[in-house]
Amino acid sequence: MTRALALIDGEHYAPVVRDTLAELPYDVVAAHVLGGTEKLRGDDEYGVPLVDTLEAALAQHRPDLVVDLSDEPVLGPRERFALASRVLAHGLPYVGADFRFDPPAFEPFELPSIGIVGTGKRVGKTAITAHAAQLLSRDRRLVVVAMGRGGPPEPEVVDVAPTVEALLELADSGRHAASDHLETAALSGVTTVGCRRCGGGLAGAVSSSNVHEGARRAVELEPELVLFDGSGAALPPIETRRRVLVVNAQQDPDVVTGYLNGYRHLISDLVVLTMAEEDSDWERLRDRAAELVPRVVATTLRPRPATPVEGRRVAFFSTAPESAHDRFRGHLSEEHGAEIVHVSGSLSNRAKLREELETVDAEVFLVELKAAAIDVVAAAGRERGVEVVLAGSDVLPVPGGPALDDELLRLAEEATA
Repeated sequence: MTRALALIDGEHYAPVVRDTLAELPYDVVAAHVLGGTEKLRGDDEYGVPLVDTLEAALAQHRPDLVVDLSDEPVLGPRERFALASRVLAHGLPYVGADFRFDPPAFEPFELPSIGIVGTGKRVGKTAITAHAAQLLSRDRRLVVVAMGRGGPPEPEVVDVAPTVEALLELADSGRHAASDHLETAALSGVTTVGCRRCGGGLAGAVSSSNVHEGARRAVELEPELVLFDGSGAALPPIETRRRVLVVNAQQDPDVVTGYLNGYRHLISDLVVLTMAEEDSDWERLRDRAAELVPRVVATTLRPRPATPVEGRRVAFFSTAPESAHDRFRGHLSEEHGAEIVHVSGSLSNRAKLREELETVDAEVFLVELKAAAIDVVAAAGRERGVEVVLAGSDVLPVPGGPALDDELLRLAEEATA
């Protein structure tokens, strides 16, 4: 029978709990009392050993599953999700009266590897992946395996950075020309294996993907280190030796560290906060994340043209919210010498983007490689004779904080040790 650890509380009368434990379709090997005293008499017997902490119970009794028999007021929804995250981080299912959470399944991988995952879409994960790829490929053979919602049906090796013209050809053929693996290959110059996925569970499992095949393609390339790039909040289904979690620092801390995002933190070795701007309350999220992960690094992201745009009239297209547009405008003007005539955040809204393009007069379309970057913006540039330049991201440290590059190099050393 399945060995189970039971989670119980003192708001239930002990004989009721004891009878329920005996009726469960599991071999209940121990119980942990989560709290509550109303129904406890001091000599309560449950028929199984009681263990003081969850971690001690898991270590001593090695259950196959954790079953929760507690209830309000000992555990509310927030506390229950936090508990679920802890259980899943141990690789165990967490079940209750009307729910069951299973940890994502990770396939073993033979080579040194680092996973880079996110808490959702538009958190800057691909920017961090490209930055890490450039940094870590300086003195080692590196391959990136990236999965996306628009990835290819068969894993695709991209070993030459695609140009705008090549991406337009892909778009003309009906392909999604702004898939994550193409963006990473174009902006980092590192060999990338493109994969696809569909669906995403609360804990990050995918409904389907071809990442396992992509991992095998990566092995054939004989790298010294492999980066596995997640997709949105979905995790690559590969057991990497180290894991980096990327979080938008302007998100709600209760959401980003709560629910099953707590699980994502607990299985990570480093949290990278992006968009940690001076006028935001990012320190509160940093402190919450630090309760779950030993190392947290705060950064900001700024657009970086792939080719010089100094002295030229530039329209910049991104998916960023309007609150970031003035910062981008100032950065491109001050650091890259561009005359910025338009800043757009409409790459993910094709109808609005087409309306904007009708009014934009620029020499250069500077565009993030996302969403409608190629099939709308680059296509319009080709039609109108406007040069199209891809934009990457400068990942800048927050003054006084730990350096991201040092942390990435440390993880790479640990993964290859």
